[in-house]
Amino acid sequence: MGAHLQPLALRLLALTFPLVAKGFSDETLEKAAKSEGYCSRILRAQGTRREGYNEFSLRVEGDPEFYKPGNSYRVTLSAATPAYFRGFTLIALKEGKEGDKEEDHAGTFQIIDEEETQFMSNCPVAVTESTPRRRTRIQVFWTAPPTGTGCVILKASIVQKRIIYFQDEGSLTKKICEQDSASEGVTDKPILDCCACGTAKYRLTFYGNWSEKTHPKDFPRRTNHWSAIIGSSHSKNYILWEYGGYASEGVKQVAELGSPVKMEEEIRQQSDEVLTVIKAKAQWPAWQPLNVRAAPSAEFSVDRHRHLMSFLTMLGPSPDWNVGLSAEDLCTKDCGWVQKVVQDLIPWDAGTDSGVTYESPNKPTVPQEKIRPLTSLDHPQSPFYDPEGGSIKLVARVVIERIARKGEQCNIVPDNIDDIVADLAPEEKEEDDTPETCIYSNWSPWSACSSSTCEKGKRMRQRMLKAQLDLSVPCPDTQDFQPCMGPGCSDEDGSTCMMSDWITWSPCSVSCGMGTRSRERYVKQFPEDGSMCKVPTEETEKCIVNEECSPSSCLVTEWGEWDECSASCGTGMKRRHRMIKMTPADGSMCKAETTEAEKCMMPECHTIPCLLSPWSEWSDCSVTCGKGMRTRQRMLKSAAELGDCNEELEQAEKCMLPECPIDCELTEWSQWSECNTSCGKGHMIRTRMIKIEPQFGGTACPETVQRTKCRVRKCLRGPGMEKRRWKEAREKRRSEQAKKSTDSEQYPVCRLKPWTAWTECSTLCGGGIQERYMMVKKRSKSTQFTSCRDKKELRACNVHPC
Repeated sequence: MGAHLQPLALRLLALTFPLVAKGFSDETLEKAAKSEGYCSRILRAQGTRREGYNEFSLRVEGDPEFYKPGNSYRVTLSAATPAYFRGFTLIALKEGKEGDKEEDHAGTFQIIDEEETQFMSNCPVAVTESTPRRRTRIQVFWTAPPTGTGCVILKASIVQKRIIYFQDEGSLTKKICEQDSASEGVTDKPILDCCACGTAKYRLTFYGNWSEKTHPKDFPRRTNHWSAIIGSSHSKNYILWEYGGYASEGVKQVAELGSPVKMEEEIRQQSDEVLTVIKAKAQWPAWQPLNVRAAPSAEFSVDRHRHLMSFLTMLGPSPDWNVGLSAEDLCTKDCGWVQKVVQDLIPWDAGTDSGVTYESPNKPTVPQEKIRPLTSLDHPQSPFYDPEGGSIKLVARVVIERIARKGEQCNIVPDNIDDIVADLAPEEKEEDDTPETCIYSNWSPWSACSSSTCEKGKRMRQRMLKAQLDLSVPCPDTQDFQPCMGPGCSDEDGSTCMMSDWITWSPCSVSCGMGTRSRERYVKQFPEDGSMCKVPTEETEKCIVNEECSPSSCLVTEWGEWDECSASCGTGMKRRHRMIKMTPADGSMCKAETTEAEKCMMPECHTIPCLLSPWSEWSDCSVTCGKGMRTRQRMLKSAAELGDCNEELEQAEKCMLPECPIDCELTEWSQWSECNTSCGKGHMIRTRMIKIEPQFGGTACPETVQRTKCRVRKCLRGPGMEKRRWKEAREKRRSEQAKKSTDSEQYPVCRLKPWTAWTECSTLCGGGIQERYMMVKKRSKSTQFTSCRDKKELRACNVHPC
């Protein structure tokens, strides 16, 4: 590479570390060259340094703390206005390594813009500028190293006004560590044992925020929905799903099909570890205003052993994307029960399907991958993709609110909400604890109290198991007991019931028009005389949703997209559809149209002979390194009789992979020089030049200088030797003068200028060449003096090794 094309960082580095210095022998330089590679000299070339110097910054897209082995990340080096830089060096090292060995470097860089960046010729793992000029920003891709590499240090240097700035810490250094394969980038918080007492009841409310307005990219307008919510309250011995784990068959069916059936079956098989199965209906479409459709909700209970709560719901359509909570702990460290949890949710990938868009065709992931949160850098075609690596916009929010507690509590810190009740609504408990595969009769009335005195007794009620549809799913007991006392054992207030405050109103029973809603309260203390509470525990009232609708109106979805025109050319018809979500409350037929049609006009048939399929995916690059080509195709779908199709069916474009290795190339050997002595033993040399420097891991250059012994006549010794040498020199001068005289007589009109001075040596070490010239001063116009021309001489120089 010529000096004028050398990177500025490289040239300034040469000023910092000259290859040859006074006082250094050839042997010393040779040892230094063997022990110290160019990359290590880059890392040690730390110039002027300023504390807190933050005009320049190195950033990895998305600012991740962890990298996933094999993934690619965009790395940006930038200067804040009005600062700029002319040159730079970028390198990636394993933590704690010096960089003087090939194995010290981690990952690989990929050039994005060849006009801005290139690999260093003498340190191929480093990236530098292509041409020195003012710039404020450069970008490259960095592919993370394989598993087991550990933490990596990305380091940048800045060249500005012939100064090299390095920072071991701060804005020009970025530390990024390998993602723990067990957690897949999500911190695993240990689940502690619960010390709370009694039980608590909660209400889960799910608010979807995924719509065309909030997530416009490729939003599926016709089929967007949330699947049925499925989950449970459970112990730490059973986990429904977790980041870094593998999806069970039940989770897979929710993720890919939106079906909760298998998931519920898996939950009920863990009956000893599960207290409540959590279920809520699906939502079609995914979002509607709350005054049109209430948010889905479900109630569940927890106790000291089963104090965790998990749920999931599919974002549909999608390959295998869901939202949910995993092992949310509702037990506090102060031995109480959490009052309220509000959690914003982003989608996660179940690891069972490799699709990248909402409506990607089925593409099973083999082998199955671990559950992980989606990111904005997963794939350019992803609807959540953001080239700047920002966070994904939230798609849902879940609110979990405590509505009641039962039994003796043991809070270390007093609870400021008085919601302790005597019973958590048996009918709710029965619904939660009874599997759908167990068919029972209704409960019988309560029996008389077993105690006729003021001692506490029990009363009982029964039901009959009519059918057990799945023998693998156990059915609960058919008897239920309740404490009681005999009559006449209480004072005058013995029949008084202590009630809780009313719980919030339930959603309205209809989505349109007038319906009803209800609310509940619980018995905090039963009458001491054992009698039943006659105070109402539930009340209802009328509610109106969307006042504009009448009992005879029906609720429909929004119109879907128009179908393709029925004709490929000329006039045709197109249709669009919508669905009935709810029939009229008065039982009449829905009068709203569910199909709409209109004419569509295509170009005249003779002008459109081509109907083409979409373009295929781009093929792989035609080369394994360097510049190549890739192609894509599409097919002709229209009939041949419509005419010839002139549209292109194949496209090609350039593609760029990491550079191919370039081996060293040398010129042929020069002629041997004259012997360096006039008598006795000496040596001759010959040299060759480097035509192409090795790059990108190519074969290194062999020797460029060779020596061989030579012997001239034997040197004379004795007192007359100096006199003889003087005599020989005089004779030689006379001979040369006679020759010049002859030349002048032979070529009287060919006159030459004196020899010029020798040029500078072409290299500083390792064998170079010097040149000098003798130019014609006067040349005859006659054509017979063809030997009258400029002369040129060469000689070797700087033959000492580098």
